[in-house]
Amino acid sequence: MTDLPWNEPARSPVPDVFDCSIAMMHYSFPIDAAIKLFKFNRRLFYAPALAEILCQALPILPDDIDAVLPVPLHWRRKATRGFNQAVEIAKPLAKSLGVPLIRSVRRKRATPFQSGLDAAQRARNLRGAFRTKRLTSYAHILIIDDVVTTGATARTLARQLHCSAKTKVSVLSVARAG
Repeated sequence: MTDLPWNEPARSPVPDVFDCSIAMMHYSFPIDAAIKLFKFNRRLFYAPALAEILCQALPILPDDIDAVLPVPLHWRRKATRGFNQAVEIAKPLAKSLGVPLIRSVRRKRATPFQSGLDAAQRARNLRGAFRTKRLTSYAHILIIDDVVTTGATARTLARQLHCSAKTKVSVLSVARAG
């Protein structure tokens, strides 16, 4: 992916797993610094601005999205961090779409941090990481994440959703690394 202008999101169809994948920005300064401060230094005041970036995708999102799924954190990581960054940025988007925020998907295995891992290591790291339940009523789920690097997390989660709910899945992130 080439560098993106600040106001032009990258939208790409990924037919094997996603209905569509949208990254609103390229993961570079200053958005990378803001995301790191938000995520690792508990600077929750960044959440509304990052959520607003996601809300700018409303006109280009598929029309049939009926639920929003923030990428789940393992309970230990959430306890250490104090919050799930994906939930914080997904809540305003779900409200704007008028759809529920799914909370019935769990990260059942504590996985090491993905940063610093290559694509194969990231995929291996996530095998069997998620558990889903009670999703059969959704036709199109939108996965929300702060940063997509190789797409391994979203792809693993999407495959799990396809197995348990036979639903369409799209992904929306604040930024795309790489």
